[in-house]
Formats: sequence, C-alpha cells, structure tokens
Amino acid sequence: MGIIATVKRWIGMIFKKQAEQDFRVKDTTSAQMMAKITECANIYRGTPYWVDPENRIKTINFAKSVCSETARLVTLGIKIQIDGGARGEWLQEQINKAYYSLRHWVEYGCAYGTIIIKPTDEGFDFVTPFNFMVTDTDGNNNITGVVFRESYTENDKYYTRLEYHHFTVEQEDGETVYPYYIENTAYVSKSSNSIGDPISMTETKWAKMAPIKRIIKFNNERLDSALFGVFRTPAANNIDLSSSLGLPVFAESVEEMKDLDIAYSRNAGEVYDSEKIILADDRLMYDSGKSLNGRVADVKMPHYVKNVFGNGPEEFYQEITPQLNTATRLDGINALLSQIGYKCGFSNGYFVFNEATGIQTATGVEAEQQRTIQFIKDVRDKLECCLNDAIYAMSVYADLYAIAPVGVYEVVYDFGDITYNREEDRARWWSYVVQGKVPAWKYFVKFEGMTEDDAKAMVTEAQPKETGLFGEE
Repeated sequence: MGIIATVKRWIGMIFKKQAEQDFRVKDTTSAQMMAKITECANIYRGTPYWVDPENRIKTINFAKSVCSETARLVTLGIKIQIDGGARGEWLQEQINKAYYSLRHWVEYGCAYGTIIIKPTDEGFDFVTPFNFMVTDTDGNNNITGVVFRESYTENDKYYTRLEYHHFTVEQEDGETVYPYYIENTAYVSKSSNSIGDPISMTETKWAKMAPIKRIIKFNNERLDSALFGVFRTPAANNIDLSSSLGLPVFAESVEEMKDLDIAYSRNAGEVYDSEKIILADDRLMYDSGKSLNGRVADVKMPHYVKNVFGNGPEEFYQEITPQLNTATRLDGINALLSQIGYKCGFSNGYFVFNEATGIQTATGVEAEQQRTIQFIKDVRDKLECCLNDAIYAMSVYADLYAIAPVGVYEVVYDFGDITYNREEDRARWWSYVVQGKVPAWKYFVKFEGMTEDDAKAMVTEAQPKETGLFGEE
C-alpha cells in the first residue's frame, strides 16, 4: 500500500474514532469490507498493488474504463422531469444543477461500490465511503444511520464537521413518535493529518447550521426515508454478507485485471525491445587507413549499432531483427478482456482490442448484448431509487427552511436506449411518413434540425396546388 493510501486510511480511522466518541455509535462496516473498498479505490485511481517498475509491470487502468463505460451507458440520454407546481419547479432547478454531475457520480459509485447523495446549501453533493460511516440499517439492510465528514481549509487551518443522521423512538404525550435527528460537531486543526480540537459551529462556515436538528412530520409520523440517497451497485456483497455497502463493479475481476496488466506490459515490453540491432566488429570503428596509433575515429554511429569484438573477419557484421508475438498475445489479452467484462456484468466480447469483433448495429446489440442491457437496467434502477430519496430529502429541507412553496411533486425518469441507431430510426420514421401515420414536418424537425415553423412551411410549399376546370388555380 502506498504512503498516500496509508495516510488516508489512518485519517479515516481517526474520523471514525472521533465520530464514535461524539455520538456514542459504532461503525458497522467491517475492516475486511473497508480493505476491499480501499484496494479497489487504489486500482481505480491507477495505483494497483501489482505495479512493479523494476519488472516493467505497469497498468492500463482498465478499471477506470469499466466504470466510465458503465456510467456512460447508465446516464445515456437521461432526462429527469419533476412535476408539481411551484414545489416541483424548485426541485427541478435543484436537480438541473446536478445534471452534468450525474455521470461522474455513477462512475464513482461503480468504483467504490456505494456513494451517498445528500442535499447541501447549493444543491446536491456526493460522499464516498471514505467520508461517511454507517451506524445503523433497517430490516432490509438499507442505511438509516450515518455520520458524514466534511472539511475545508482557511488561513492555514483545517476545519472538519461531523454530521450524524439517524432515526430514534421517543414518547411524546403518551404517544410513540419517530423523529429524525441531524447532529453536528466541528473541529479545527493546524494539520491535515489531525482532526484537531472542538470548535463552535458559529466560528466556521457552517455557522447557520444548528448543532442539533429534530425533524418529524406534522402528524408525528416517521419520515418516508432518511435525508439522503444511497447509490449502491446491484450485485450482492460476497465479501461481507451483513454489510449495507455495495461492491465495486470490478471487484470480482481484480485477479483478471492484474493478469491483463501483466499481459499488456509483456507485450509492450516486447514491442519496445523489438528494435533492430546491428552488431558491428570493433575493427569497423577504427580508421585503419590513416591512424597509426589505433585511435577511434570520430564517427557517430546509429543508436542501434553495437560495437562487439569479433573472432574473425567473417563475423564483423550481424543484424538481429526480433520477431513479435503480437497476434498470439492479443488473443490472450482479448480473452482476459472478455472474462473481465463478463464478471463486471457485460456480455462476452463487449471489451476487445479488435474493433472488427465489437458492437456493430443496434440489432446486434439486442441479439448479443442482452447481459449488458440487463446489467445497465439494474444500475439504472439503483440510480432511480437513490435520486428519489435524495429529491425527497431536498423537499423536506424546503419545508424546514421555507425555501419553496409547499406542495406535492412527481418525478419521471427517461433513459436513452443503449441500442439506439440513428439511421435505423430515420428509416423507421420515414416509413411512418410514407404510410401517413406521422406528419412529414415532424420527420424534418427530428432528423433535419429544422424548426417546427420552417418544416411546416416547407411541407406546405411542396404540396401540389389544386387547379380549376380550365387550369386556373
């Protein structure tokens, strides 16, 4: 483990120890689970444990490619529409602020296995497992209690805030109620390696936040969900069956990714070493016609020419041209890529270096990539669940601080078709026009980039003009 990773792990342990003391809670995430998340996080950021410069083993960081491709497909053409009057409009504004961050968040969720999306003063933000600590779950292993860590630097001082979210059970006027609490503590330090000493919230940028906030519905009912959304990968956790955290999408294929890096490094090393070498007898390096003392002539030879001591005149020159095993090595690399893709949730052959065997058409995707399509749908379902809870949390905050008018809202999600092919869609729409099922102007708006008015005007002008009995219009 690198020095930076070790320091981060140590700081994380300090944060969790302090949270346990402040809020009298216990971290429910096992050391084994955090070790796996840390291992995968290092692989994702391009510093896997198997990198060995001395033996020329490097990484192509394929874990990043897998997470990025998953996020791309999941958020492809995503549209989130929130209806419901003034409240819906305000929530739509908040989700629009995060629209271009969604793909990044999904990628981080795939890399870490779990991220939490929570409301902030400026919209939504995401938190990785290194900055939150799970303290409680419900019967379905959903996270209901968690401590968040947030920090910033100002005037060479390091400020840290711990924010504890949890449900509790209380008796109020002889009735059982289920309030939701948000508790805050703050610290200041002169070093980034220490959480420091307690400090009043009023002396930080979090001055507007209450140290303790009690939240309950007006009818004393329990909130519909915790005030954050959890994005978790769909695969079951086989590292810690009791953990509420998900596994990185490539967690099952770590060994194959190691083999892939070794195979790629060996191939790259062979290519690097494949340069032609010329072995020239040492006598060619001397000027025998003019020199009386055998001094070396001032002649610069190409870098691939090596001076050797030959045993005879017939050995004064030899060319060495290494043969590459690229084709054989590529077959092995593609086999590893296919196995990695399958273990990550993609169909066999989705990841290959030979583009001729890649995805060709939408029809091919539907026929051969059903595993990929199902995997992406599962991740999309997890994203929807997370965003529903995050939007609900934002709506609760709007009620608490009277930020937006009270009202109900409805969220509608629309995802792009990963099998979409524009030319096939164009042909299908034109057949609708020919059959009279769709007005021609809609086709021109959709595929020719025309405005509705221009398209209607063009269609009208193209219509044959009716003439009278004697040819008059």
